[in-house]
Amino acid sequence: MRIALVTPARPGARSGNRHTALRWAAMLRAAGHAVTVAQQWRLDARTDLMLALHARRSHASMRAFHAAHPGRPLLLALTGTDVYRDIRHSPEARASLAMAHGFIVLQPEALRELPRRLRAKASVVVQSSATRLRHAPPKRRFRFCVIGHLREEKDPLRALAALALLPRGLPLEVVQLGESLDAQLAREARAAMRSEPRYRWLGGLPHARALRWLAASHAMVISSRMEGGANVVSEAIRIGVPVFASRIPGNVGLLGADYPGYFAVENGRALAALMRRVMGDAGFYRELKRHVAALRPQVAPENEARMLLQAVKSVTR
Repeated sequence: MRIALVTPARPGARSGNRHTALRWAAMLRAAGHAVTVAQQWRLDARTDLMLALHARRSHASMRAFHAAHPGRPLLLALTGTDVYRDIRHSPEARASLAMAHGFIVLQPEALRELPRRLRAKASVVVQSSATRLRHAPPKRRFRFCVIGHLREEKDPLRALAALALLPRGLPLEVVQLGESLDAQLAREARAAMRSEPRYRWLGGLPHARALRWLAASHAMVISSRMEGGANVVSEAIRIGVPVFASRIPGNVGLLGADYPGYFAVENGRALAALMRRVMGDAGFYRELKRHVAALRPQVAPENEARMLLQAVKSVTR
């Protein structure tokens, strides 16, 4: 089958959407499909199926495909901003929902956000990681990493705010990775490096280098206000890195309701308490490690490939 995979993320981008698109394309090709990956769909009579990432930003491609081939299947993968914002407020996103024959969400909690009449058409595809890196944090200081672009939805400087609440004498550091998509957040991060020696913002790095930083950290902080199901959480689980996560559905859907490393959204004080506790409580750290290890099978590549192929099959019967 000829599949057009449309993603708004440009070639070479270090965004989660781009990594997802390329990983899914490889999985579909391994199953025998011919796959093209593009930001926009160009009229092509040979396309059998469209798989579009992002309801609002891929709407024009979906509309063009639906007009050209109204009887051919259209599968829509919903991102975090789709699920937790755009499908409620964006006319384009809502029109994309109406056109799609089936949906993909990245963790089970996202199903609750879909209109009830559409839930039966949705498949859960948990993102995977194939990295072979093992957890190997430094011994001399406790390293927390934050990985993700600097943009408002990520609340990216929450770990920095928590750091300011921790005693200067504690042997710790916060290492932040990710391109700036917000000039004000970039200014704040640069100013923080001048005044806070325990904080470093390294900017955008190639994926392989970001994974090495993740593996070389004691714990990862994901403080997002909204997430569809962050790939970096799957990567942390794969490597075995404990995660401190804002208690939002996108994180709970991946880590489980009973995971012990949550803090309230935008609550730097609660995050600081977790950071201080994990540094002084070896039992708590082992508990986090056990939870993460138990989740590792769900982020195996073969598990994601199986779920993805089932989602494609569901709209081609």
